[in-house]
Amino acid sequence: MKKKNGSIALLFQRHEAKAKKIDVGSGIGSNQTPFVCDGSGSGSTVVVDDASGSGSDPVVDDASGSGLRQLISSFDVNERDAARRGYILKGTCQPHAHDFPITRIYGKDRRFSLIWFYTYPWIEYSVEKDASFCFTCYLFGKENGTFVTGGWRNWNVGTIALTKHGNSKGHQFAQEKLNLFVQKDTKIDTVIVKVSEKEKLEYKARLTYSLRCLRFLLHQGLACHGHDESEESHNRGNFLELLKWLAGNNEEVNKVVLKNAPGNCILTSPRIQKQIIRCCSEETTRYIIEELGDDHYAILADECSDISHKEQLAVCLRYVDKLGRVCERFLAVVHVAGTTSLELKAAIQSLLCRHHLTITQIRGQGYDGASNMKGEVKGLKTLIMKESPSAYYVHCFAHQLQLVLVAVAKGNVGCQTFFGQISRLLNIIGVSCKRHDMLRDVRARKLKKALELGEIESGSGLNQEMGLARPGDTRWGSHYKTILHIIDMYSTIREVLITLGKDPTQRDDWPNIHAMVLIFESFEFVFNAHLMLVILGYTNELSQSLQKKDQDIVNAMSLVGVAKKRMQQMRSHGWEGFLAKVTSFCRKYSIDIPPMDGKYEPHGRSHRFYPEQTIDDHYRREVYIGVIDRIHQELENRFDEVSMELLLCMPALNPSNSFASFDAQKVLRLATFYPKDFSSAQLTELELQLDTYIDDVKEDDRFQGLNSLSELSIKLVATQKHDLYGKVFLILKLALILPVATATVERVFSGLNLVKSQTRNRMCDEFLNDCLVTWIEREIFSNISEDDIIHTFMAMRKRKAGALD
Repeated sequence: MKKKNGSIALLFQRHEAKAKKIDVGSGIGSNQTPFVCDGSGSGSTVVVDDASGSGSDPVVDDASGSGLRQLISSFDVNERDAARRGYILKGTCQPHAHDFPITRIYGKDRRFSLIWFYTYPWIEYSVEKDASFCFTCYLFGKENGTFVTGGWRNWNVGTIALTKHGNSKGHQFAQEKLNLFVQKDTKIDTVIVKVSEKEKLEYKARLTYSLRCLRFLLHQGLACHGHDESEESHNRGNFLELLKWLAGNNEEVNKVVLKNAPGNCILTSPRIQKQIIRCCSEETTRYIIEELGDDHYAILADECSDISHKEQLAVCLRYVDKLGRVCERFLAVVHVAGTTSLELKAAIQSLLCRHHLTITQIRGQGYDGASNMKGEVKGLKTLIMKESPSAYYVHCFAHQLQLVLVAVAKGNVGCQTFFGQISRLLNIIGVSCKRHDMLRDVRARKLKKALELGEIESGSGLNQEMGLARPGDTRWGSHYKTILHIIDMYSTIREVLITLGKDPTQRDDWPNIHAMVLIFESFEFVFNAHLMLVILGYTNELSQSLQKKDQDIVNAMSLVGVAKKRMQQMRSHGWEGFLAKVTSFCRKYSIDIPPMDGKYEPHGRSHRFYPEQTIDDHYRREVYIGVIDRIHQELENRFDEVSMELLLCMPALNPSNSFASFDAQKVLRLATFYPKDFSSAQLTELELQLDTYIDDVKEDDRFQGLNSLSELSIKLVATQKHDLYGKVFLILKLALILPVATATVERVFSGLNLVKSQTRNRMCDEFLNDCLVTWIEREIFSNISEDDIIHTFMAMRKRKAGALD
C-alpha cells in the first residue's frame, strides 16, 4: 500500500482494519464474537450479545486497546477466536493526534514518533503506559514478548528495533495466522456446512427488512419491544407489528419473514434487535469520528439523572468539519456512579479513548458553573487543562444569562413580589380543567366578537388558542411567554377571575380569588408585568441566539454587548415611552392610574417597610432604574469571560464590515495562547501570511457581506483558500471551536426523557446510548447505508448464513 499524506492518510490507516470487517466476520472463529470497545483506558467491561439467542455471553475486559487488555489466553478456549475477531473489528489503537511525552534517554530527549504508525501498521501505542505494543503478536503471538506484555519504550533505537521485530520469525508467524484468520471462507464450518445462494439471499432479505423497521422506530424515538410478544397477543410491540404490517402489504417481504422464515433464523428476537441497533449506533458514531478526523475539538458535557434515578453524563463534540462548518455532535451518554471531578474526568477520558480520541486534542471546554466543573483547584476543567493547557473553559453563556435573571428576581423586592403574584394567579386558574376551559371559552367568545366588529383580522396562523402554561424554574424563556400571554389575555383572565369570585360553588376559594382580582387590577401589577415583559423580551432574543449550534464566541460576545447597550438605552431614554405604554394599557382596561406626584403607598403591604417617597420616585428610580441597573451589573459580573485577553483578541478575525476589525497583532497574540499549535517558526509564518491574506480577501468580492467567523470559515474552504492560508485557517478554527453554550447537551437530556420514559425505565445503559445516538443524530443516521450496517452486523459474530457478499 502506498503511503498517503495529510489527515486523509491518518484517517485511512486508523480505520483500515474496520474496512475489512466482512472478512473478519467470515474468518476462523467460534460461535460467539464479542463487540469490543477498544481503547477505553478504564478497564470497562463489555458484555457480548449472542445473536443466536442461546448460549452464554462471553465478557471481555478491554482496558486500553494496548498494554492494559487482558491476554488472549485468559479467555475461555472456546471464546478466544471470538475475542480476536472483536479486537480486529475495532482495529489497532493508534492515537495519531496525541501529544507524545518526552523521555530523557542517554542525555537526549526522545519520544514515540508518529511516522511509525505509517511504517509499521501493526504497532499500537498505550497512552496510559507510554509504551508501544504489537497488535499482531498480541492476537496470535507468544505472550512473553516485550511487545505483548511489558511494552517497548526504547525510542532512541526506534526504527532498528521495530524493523527487527517486524522481521522476526515470531512476528511473521503471527502475521501469517492473522492473514488466514481474516481470509474469506477458510474456517472449517464453511467447508463442512455449505450455504446455498438462495439461503444467503433470504437471510439478507430478512435482515434488511428487520433493519428497515428498526431504523424507522429509532428515527422516531419509539420503543421496539412489546409487553406481550407471544403469538396470541393482539399487540406484539412496535417492531413485530410494523414488520407484520410490512409483510401484509408486500408479497415479497411476506415470503421470507416471520412465519415463512426458518424457526432458528427469524432475526426478530430482542437480542438480534439490540445487536442491529448497536450496529446502527456504531456506524453513526463512526461517521462523526471520521468527520472529525484527527483535528482539534472542544467537549461539551453535563450530567443529569434519568427516569430510573441513574446519573448520566452526556458528552458532545464541537469541531469544524471538512467544509468549514461548525458542528456540535452528540458522542455518547455514560452512566457515572458519582459526580466528582475525578470521576467525570475518568468517564470522559475512557469515552474519548474508546473512539481513538485523546485529551491532548481538546481545545475548548463548555460546562455549567457547578464547582465540580469550573473549580480552579480540582474542577473538571482544571484536570483537563493539566493535560491539554490550551483546552480553555467557557462558562455556558445561556446558563449565565439565566443566572442573571435569577439574581435580579431574587434581589429586587418588586420582582420577587411580582413573580409570587404570577404563581398565585396560575394556581387559581390552573387548579382544575374546568377553569382552563372557562379561560378558553371566554377567549373564543371575545375573538368571535372582535372578528364580527372588524377589530382583528382572520387568517392562517392568526388568533391561535392560547393558555397559561406554568413557567419552568430553570427556563426563563418560559417566564417571558407566560407574561406575554397574561398581557395579551388580560381582559379574558380578569373576566374569569370575576366570574369565579361570584360563583357560589367556588366559595371556599373566594378569599384567594378576591385578593387576586384586587392585585390583578392594580397599577403596580400592570407596571411590573410590562417592565418584565420588555426586559425578558430583550434577553429572550439573546437566549434564542445562544441555542444555535453554529454560534461562534465572537458573535456571542457581540450579542451580550448589544443586550447591555439596550439596557443602557432603556435606562437613559426609555422611561417616558414606557410609562406612556403602561398608562395607555390602564386606560384601555379602566385601571386607576395614581398621580405621579402623590405619596407612594405599597399595594397590599405595610408602608412601614418603605421610605416616604413619591409614586414617580418609586416607580422610576426604585423599580424601573433599579431593575435595569441590577441586570446591567449582573451582565457585567456573570460574563467575566468576555474580559479575558484570549477572547478580546478574537474579534480581530471578524469579517463583518469588510474586515474592519482586523488586527494582525491581535491575531498573533491570539496564536500565542496555543503554543502546541504555533511554535516560534510557525508564528513567523503566520505573521507573513496575515498581510497577504487580508489584502487578498478584501479585494475578493466573494468575501464581501460576511458577518461571522462561521461564514468566513465556510467561504475559505469553498474558495480553497484554507490551504493557501493554512495557519490563518488554523487560528480561525481554534476560535470557532471554543463553545458558546451547552444547548446541545440540554437537547440530549430532552431526548433522554423521551427515549427512557416511565414505560421504558428498565433500559440498560448501552441500549440507552445506542437509541439516543441514532435519535439525536438522526440526520446522520438517515444517510448511513444499509450495507454498512449489515456488514457491521455480520462482522460481530459468526452467523448462520456465513458471509454476505
